[in-house]
Amino acid sequence: MSIPQRNPREILLETDGEYQQLAREHSKYEAELERLSKSAYLNSEDLLEEINLKKLKLRVKDRMEQIATRHTRGLNGQ
Repeated sequence: MSIPQRNPREILLETDGEYQQLAREHSKYEAELERLSKSAYLNSEDLLEEINLKKLKLRVKDRMEQIATRHTRGLNGQ
């Protein structure tokens, strides 16, 4: 009987402080974008905020991917 492999991201969410912080930031930016998307009208400030939030969210996601890749390589001995 084989033991199912855990997703590296799940492990990182439990063990890596930086990854946990980035995940919280990502969720915060996602919630803000969701709030903006519910507005019937976005003024120019809202549009700029939306653009900035998308950039921040992407930057955080990229860093999370870097950490996950480094972790996976470490597990595989590369």
